[in-house]
Amino acid sequence: MSTWHEQDEFWNELFGFLFDDARIAAAAEEVDGALKLLQLEPGASILDMCCGPGRHSLELARRGFRVTGVDRTASYLANARAKAAEQNLDVEFVQEDIRKFERVDAFDGVINLYTSFGYFETRQEDLQALRNLRSSLKPGGRLVMEMMGKEVLARIYTPKDWQELPDGALFLAERKMRDGWEMNDNRWIWIRGTERKEFRFSHRVYSGTELADLLTQAGFTPLAVYGKLDGRPYDLAAERLVAVAQK
Repeated sequence: MSTWHEQDEFWNELFGFLFDDARIAAAAEEVDGALKLLQLEPGASILDMCCGPGRHSLELARRGFRVTGVDRTASYLANARAKAAEQNLDVEFVQEDIRKFERVDAFDGVINLYTSFGYFETRQEDLQALRNLRSSLKPGGRLVMEMMGKEVLARIYTPKDWQELPDGALFLAERKMRDGWEMNDNRWIWIRGTERKEFRFSHRVYSGTELADLLTQAGFTPLAVYGKLDGRPYDLAAERLVAVAQK
């Protein structure tokens, strides 16, 4: 049986929640921050790993970068290709798993944003993914990762909550940490009228130090960790965990 992140139903059903209008609109500001951390100019080649529906890939292409977006979900890539065609943007979209995609010395920079890391059952799989990203970078190229950090999650952690969505549906979430705060198990329930759908998924949560250590094991030189893509400190006010590393 496929694991949760390999199930198309999960991603298709959650598309509107994960990528609502506000999330799509945030891409421009997020790309602003990522580009400052990558230190790249238009014309450079960028790999957007786990690109989803391509919101960052498309924004980078608008700014004159050569972009390859990689994701395992076919429907997300179809959405991204359609948007690129509508906007007359030249973006290469590839369907592949982060554990398998590798193009040796092909990219000036790599981004992996929106907690698109740590989905696998073992750290070894995460390490293999990072080794692939390093191999795909040109010498001196940078990787920017952005995710929910363990320190941030501990500060805001709520075992259960619920909210009413704009369409009137109820969204209920239940969370449980396991393995000494290494894995976060999630149970999400949607109720729309008489319809009820439930999804379960887990992901590994990294602290700033743990992520830097894993990057080092993968052969990167970690450069810095930040509390958001805008470069703020990774301190008690941090909103996200952002790591920058160099090949």
